[in-house]
Amino acid sequence: MPRFSFLGSGRFAGSRGIGGSVIGLGLQYMVSTGRHHGFESLEEAKVLLALDFAGQVREVVPQPLKLQFRTGGGPRVHVPDFLVLSRAGVCLIDVRPLDRVRAKDVESFAAAFEMALACGWEYVVAAGWRRHVFSGLDALSCQRRPLPDPLGLRADLLERARSRVTFRELVAASSVPALARAELLHQLWHRSLGIDLSVPLSDRSLVEPADEAL
Repeated sequence: MPRFSFLGSGRFAGSRGIGGSVIGLGLQYMVSTGRHHGFESLEEAKVLLALDFAGQVREVVPQPLKLQFRTGGGPRVHVPDFLVLSRAGVCLIDVRPLDRVRAKDVESFAAAFEMALACGWEYVVAAGWRRHVFSGLDALSCQRRPLPDPLGLRADLLERARSRVTFRELVAASSVPALARAELLHQLWHRSLGIDLSVPLSDRSLVEPADEAL
């Protein structure tokens, strides 16, 4: 069984890694937690954005623990990328594009999986995405923060969406199309409305109430 050292609840307050080192490259703001979280690659930033959109996240800890294990080649150390606490439970995540996964990585992932299983956690390796996914998430995320509705467009848009019309039709039917577009993106991000993201997001995308969306 792999051994690991957990950095403790104090890690939930910031974006520092093993040994207190600052997580490099950038910070990603998450509406779910109300804070910025560190990432070391653009692939990790994508995972944080996807987690934020998932809507169930309560906390994200970057580089949460150091895992020690042995292989035929001797002792090894692995630091997973994220520990995610959500309403569904706890998930440990490693991020590595599929074309960069090597044999040693597979061993590290196997050890992380065993440790997560023993702890009752889920374990995921984020190795790739459908090509169109992040163009859609980027568009939605532009309006994820709190959005005022001074002209009262929200109620009308939500009501019109019950007719299952396209994004373009909803925008065109509004008295202020530019603001309606921003409001629709906001409601889609926050799941008041639903849209099929298994295909590219466009003006032809069908918008419907969240309780009717598949």
